[in-house]
Parts: sequence; C-alpha cells; structure tokens
Amino acid sequence: MSLVIAIDGPAAAGKGTLAKRLAAHFDLPHLDTGLLYRATGRRVLDAGGDPSDAATAEEAARALLPEDFSRADLRGPEADAAAAAVASIPAVRAALLDFQRNFGAERGAVLDGRDIGTIVFPKASVKLFVTASAEARGRRRWLELRGRGIAADLDEVTDQVRLRDKQDRDRAAAPLVPAADAILLDTTDLDADATFARALALLAQRLGTAGRSQ
Repeated sequence: MSLVIAIDGPAAAGKGTLAKRLAAHFDLPHLDTGLLYRATGRRVLDAGGDPSDAATAEEAARALLPEDFSRADLRGPEADAAAAAVASIPAVRAALLDFQRNFGAERGAVLDGRDIGTIVFPKASVKLFVTASAEARGRRRWLELRGRGIAADLDEVTDQVRLRDKQDRDRAAAPLVPAADAILLDTTDLDADATFARALALLAQRLGTAGRSQ
C-alpha cells in the first residue's frame, strides 16, 4: 500500500495544520475529512433542515460538490454544531466513507479527522492521535475566531470544545478513540513548529525513514 498517514484527534488539537505540513513534506495529497462533515452540515442548514435528521443529512452528504469544501462559512459555532450532528449519523458516515478511501488509495495521502485510523484506513502506514488539553484547544479556537473578526467569549468557546469532545466520544457511529496502534502526540505545550518536528521524529521511528520525503 502507498504511504497513508492517518491523523486523528479532537477539535483544535492542531491536527489540520500538522497534516498539511506532513503532506507537503512527503509530497502527498491532503484531505481534511472534517470538511466533508462541515460541508454536509452547511448544506442542511442552507436548506432550512435539521442536521440531526438522518434522511436530510444523508441526502446532503450524497449531493456534495467540490465547491462545497471551499466555502468561507464552514467554521464557527453554528458550523461546528451542524458538523457534529451529521457526523453522528451512520448513513452519513457510510455515504462519505468511499470518498475518503478512494482519495488515499491511488498514491497515498495524509488524512486528518476523527476516525481515519480506526475506520477509514485501519491499515494505514502510520497513525497519529493528536490531542491537547481542553483549555489549550479552547484558547486556540477562540484566537482563530478573533483572527477572523468573530466576537467570542473564551469560556463559552472552551465549553463548546468540551461539548464537541463529548459528542464525538459518545456517538454510536465511529466514536473518537485512538486506534490501538496509534502514536499519541500531545500538543498542549507545543507550537506548530514544535509539533511538526515532533511528528517527524515519531514518524521516522515508526517508518524507519529518518523522516525523509518520498
């Protein structure tokens, strides 16, 4: 199998930024699988529907178009809640599973999400589970919102992060758990550069490549 790097973890742990940098380093395609669920949730909201309604959410998932992934309104509390709702629906996850697997099957890929190492690519070349404290992740999300000009309360944002964690852990369909063979990477006290350096070192140990590009 081509090199597939599966990166899982909770919201705002830094997995997306890390995945992009690893994809560039190894010259691999990158897929933020969370965008699939965010785009699905946004489609439901646009139609005035309920993201927790299984039939409506599945229909939206099967109707996704490439341009849905580049929308500017896929982040923020409303989009987060909608994404969490549709992601808990087994029919939605099934509808998006083939898309994710096909993306990485041909020439490898770096994929980040919440069930890449457990469900999407259980035989991935290497799996990372990226996490951080809820307080650190809440502050990162708060700073991200501020940077986009969105007013937000730090405590409320942190509470939303904790709520999303609970939803992800407790859902029946593909709950957020580390794969048994995943490498844990805690980024609580690491910035993006330190996280990247640490990930390369961990990958080198697992792959025996000394972290070189493919």
